[in-house]
Amino acid sequence: MPLNWFDYKLPPDLIAQQPVEPRDAARLLLVDRSSGALSDRTFRDLPDLLNPGDLIVVNDTRVLPARLFARRLSGGRVELLLLDRNADGVWRAMGRPARRLRAGERLELLDSQDEVTNDGVDVVGRDAEQVLVRFDDEEAIERHGHVPLPPYIHDRLDDPERYQTVYARDPGSAAAPTAGMHFTVD
Repeated sequence: MPLNWFDYKLPPDLIAQQPVEPRDAARLLLVDRSSGALSDRTFRDLPDLLNPGDLIVVNDTRVLPARLFARRLSGGRVELLLLDRNADGVWRAMGRPARRLRAGERLELLDSQDEVTNDGVDVVGRDAEQVLVRFDDEEAIERHGHVPLPPYIHDRLDDPERYQTVYARDPGSAAAPTAGMHFTVD
């Protein structure tokens, strides 16, 4: 199957830059499987659309503030996107510029005003296109990290909690499980 079968044009003005309020007011496209008919609904209609025996699977991970900015000792700016942590406390991360980061290099984390903090990160190795880093203090991730947004979201996120599902519990996601963004506590 050719990959270009999945190409489509999506006008930028149709990409929401902020989450809809209230959550369950999001649009929902309903496909009638027997007829193929399409109808526009809202997410709050979902309970009426489900049948006995239907199953909903949810991802209860919380989005980590996994996007961090740092400065190299040479003065260059670095962006890290944390992907996962191993048992030894080493994080695999995508880095910009990843190719220039070398094992043994020291990075200083930046705060929200782009000022150097007392929190540091050591580059301890590489894994294919990713870098391996270790934090002096992993709480620095919460202090200085940002919720990673997809590249097509250009607006700043006013409330980071809006990028979490209402049932998010366990930290661990590098991106929001967007299929669950429209569920409410009700």
